[in-house]
Amino acid sequence: MATTLIAILIVLLSTHALPDLARFRNFSWLRDWLQPVDGRAAGDVRVRTLLVAASLVVLTGLIQAALHRHWFGLLELAFMVVVLFMCWGPRDLDADIEAVLKAPDSARRREAAQFLGDGVSQESIPFNAAGLIEASFAAALSRRFGVLFWFAVLGPVGALAYRLVQQLARSPAFAEAIGDSRMRFERAALIMDWAPAHLLAWSLALVSDFDAIVSAWRDYHHAHGQGYFTLDLGFLAVIARAGIDADVAAGDGGEESVGDPLAELADTQIVLRRVLYVWLAVIAVIVLGGWAT
Repeated sequence: MATTLIAILIVLLSTHALPDLARFRNFSWLRDWLQPVDGRAAGDVRVRTLLVAASLVVLTGLIQAALHRHWFGLLELAFMVVVLFMCWGPRDLDADIEAVLKAPDSARRREAAQFLGDGVSQESIPFNAAGLIEASFAAALSRRFGVLFWFAVLGPVGALAYRLVQQLARSPAFAEAIGDSRMRFERAALIMDWAPAHLLAWSLALVSDFDAIVSAWRDYHHAHGQGYFTLDLGFLAVIARAGIDADVAAGDGGEESVGDPLAELADTQIVLRRVLYVWLAVIAVIVLGGWAT
C-alpha cells in the first residue's frame, strides 16, 4: 500500500508540475484495434472488444507480477506510476475549471465550460451554478476519484480496467467501433462508479455542510423510491449542489453569492481539493497502520 501511495503522489505532482505531459494520455490506438473488419457480424465485434480489453488488463497484471520485488520495488513503482498517469484524466480538472474562471468574457467562459463534460457526457453544459457544479463533480468522479479508488483497491489492473470501461462507454471516439455494445459498457461504467461515487459523497459531507448533504441525499432517495443500492447515481449531483450552496452561503459572500456561477464553481474547485486531501489522508493512515502492525 505504501507503493500505491507513493505512486499516487508522484502522479499528482507530475500532473501539476508538468501539465504538458497530459498529451500522452491518448487512447486512439485502442480505437484502431477495435475497428470492425469487413464482413464481421455485430457479435464478432462484441467478442473482439471484450477480448482486447481483457487482454490489456491481464497483460498489465502479468507485467506488475513480473516486476514485483525486483530492484527493491523500483521497477514496479515506475510501472504503477506510468499506468496511473495514463489512466488519470485524461484532461486536467483544475485546468478546465481555471479556464472557465479566468476567461475574459462570457462567450469564452461558456465555451470553456463545455470541456468539463469531456469524456463524461456529450450533452451541452448549461452555464449556470447548478450545471457547472454537476459537470465538475461528474468530471471529478470520472477523471480523478474513480480511477484513484480502483488503483488503490486493485493497483494498475484496477486503474486500467476503469479507464478502458469509461472510454468504451462514454467516449464518442469509440461509438462506431463497438456499436451496440456501448450500452453494456455504460452499465459496467455505472457499476465501477458506484463505490467511488458513494465514497465521494461521504467525503463531501465531511469537508462541507454535513447536515445539508445528508438531508439532500436522503430526500433524493425518498423521492425516487429505489433505495440506496441501485445504479442510480443521480444523488451525487443533488448533494453536490446542496453542499456547495451551503458552503458558499457560509463564506464571505453570504447568501447573495449562492447562484453565482463563478462563485460556486470556484468553491467547487476548493471543495474537490479538500475531498482529494481526505482520500490521500485515509490511504496514508492505512499505510501507517500497516507499518505499525
